[in-house]
Amino acid sequence: VQLVESGGGLVQPGGSLTLSCTASASIFSVYAMGWYRQPPGKPRERALVASLTTNSMEVYADSVKGRFTISRDNPKNAVYLQMNGLQPDDTSVYYCNANRGSGYVEFWGQGTQVTVSS
Repeated sequence: VQLVESGGGLVQPGGSLTLSCTASASIFSVYAMGWYRQPPGKPRERALVASLTTNSMEVYADSVKGRFTISRDNPKNAVYLQMNGLQPDDTSVYYCNANRGSGYVEFWGQGTQVTVSS
């Protein structure tokens, strides 16, 4: 399975962006989808931003609750991250992830850069 992200870019504080992740196969019925980002100064780590389970339960990091929304479009094999009220601390590389639990391979996208700066 390949995951391809798009939608990153430069935005001013308080602005909005929508990230998209398109999967090469129909996997949402068995894979939970998530968005991760690199913590500052920790290029080898990825912290959960938001996830969407197969039964549509949403989970968010405390730092983005009320500002970010994860959603998906099953016919398009796409998952989205709507980001509102962006702040400089949201600057990072954002990665799309597909996870089926232990014992299964998980998949990552290549990452998309989000920069929040005036």
